[in-house]
Amino acid sequence: MSAVVRHARSRRGKLVDAPQVSASAAKNGFGKILDRVAREGRLAITKHDEPCAVLISIEEYRALVGAKEVTLNSLSDEFDALFERMQAPDAAAAMQKAFTLTPAQLGRAAVKSAAPAAAGRARNKGARRARG
Repeated sequence: MSAVVRHARSRRGKLVDAPQVSASAAKNGFGKILDRVAREGRLAITKHDEPCAVLISIEEYRALVGAKEVTLNSLSDEFDALFERMQAPDAAAAMQKAFTLTPAQLGRAAVKSAAPAAAGRARNKGARRARG
């Protein structure tokens, strides 16, 4: 029972180990398993020493469900903004020009366009680290 499931992510996105318990132990001591999950957040259940399920606390479940909603909402907002930009009068001319570019020219344009976004992500990442 000392094995762990690696690569599980906490609510904050950090890699954490999920402790394991055998299916027999889970069946015979379900009340204790529930208490442990409430304390630790997650517990992997194994059959023949292989993880087959993960039991998570209600807090972990709510965080996962909430994260999905936030992600879907932000993706919808990004799509709507992109669609709106594509409706601008100069967007059609820019797309027509893109179709006439050589692969090398298109590659340079992509790199140039990605540079400001990458710089912004790097700034945001540094700010998140500073906050802890």
